[in-house]
Amino acid sequence: MLLTGQGTWRRGAAAWRRWRKGRPFWGGLAAVVAGAEICAIPLAPLKVMLQQGIAGIPSVLMGLVMILMGLSAWFAPHYRGLAGVLTVLVSAAALVMSNLGGFLFGTIVGILGGGMIFAWQPRPLPELGADGAEAEAEPSGSGPAPSGSGPAPSPPRPRG
Repeated sequence: MLLTGQGTWRRGAAAWRRWRKGRPFWGGLAAVVAGAEICAIPLAPLKVMLQQGIAGIPSVLMGLVMILMGLSAWFAPHYRGLAGVLTVLVSAAALVMSNLGGFLFGTIVGILGGGMIFAWQPRPLPELGADGAEAEAEPSGSGPAPSGSGPAPSPPRPRG
């Protein structure tokens, strides 16, 4: 196993999976893609850019803000509320200010990504028992109590 590198690949894949699940990865990816698309349209060839003039600057700035919010969702997930709201607001503003928000693709993907960033919640860590192992969840219901955990339940009383 040491010579084939199989263990290294598995450890790397497991570390990637843990990192990805510990943050709003898909929402951040959607925000980065939407920001790159909104940012790239005004960066057309020079001949087209000269015709567009100063109107291309807000498009580039909005795209950069969306990319920054997507990256902050990845690397600082505790700011997910701010990043999600700003991504949605900038995406909606890009609809008016930037070539229909990147020909609607950037706006739609940005709004979806911002919503995913805002809605993401971290998973609670499992509680550890006294021996350091994860505590088993006790089933809820009215089943018999385990022995030694207190008084036994009283039998039901007859009606009437």
